[in-house]
Amino acid sequence: MTLKRGYHHGNLRQALVEAALALIAEKGPQGFTLSEAAKAADVTPAAVYRHFAGRDDLLAEVARQGFDIFAALLEYAFDEGRPSALAAFEATGRAYLAFARKYPGHYQAMFESGLQPGRHPDLAQVAGKARATMERAAELLVRGMPEGRRPPAGMISAHAWAVSHGVVELFLRGNGGVQPWPAEDLLETAIGIYLRGLGLIAPDR
Repeated sequence: MTLKRGYHHGNLRQALVEAALALIAEKGPQGFTLSEAAKAADVTPAAVYRHFAGRDDLLAEVARQGFDIFAALLEYAFDEGRPSALAAFEATGRAYLAFARKYPGHYQAMFESGLQPGRHPDLAQVAGKARATMERAAELLVRGMPEGRRPPAGMISAHAWAVSHGVVELFLRGNGGVQPWPAEDLLETAIGIYLRGLGLIAPDR
């Protein structure tokens, strides 16, 4: 597989990212070598090392770009808490699913490559930006709760992230087998049960 495209030295780095995305789709984030990425981008392995120290560095750049897109989608979905705190919180969950569906290669680099963000400061920074938006959505949601009953916003956003991630892994990406319900319905139901448990949504009659 070779990406047939022309480029100048200024965008060789991005050509390698696109080659990595194609290889991730074919083999998974751990299923290819840096030499294969070079071949797919139609450059020599030596050219790759001018931009990336190794495969993990290349994967980290794919993941960084993914988190950049992801953070922008979350920010757009949150929309500063409009039209309501509940609607904004639920919208961030749907944005998680939408991102995983539209950008599967980036998603795998972000969450399935085994990267440790602490070793890649640029990646850690943009990943933190995405988490911060989800935490803002949770903070707005619980603002009206009595202080003694108010869980930490970071905990709520972590729970929502975990539920969204589980739905993606098990049902959106097909790892849970055939599922008769859409991923969006599963997520909405799970989040609804969670928020009712916190008293943030009135119980169904």
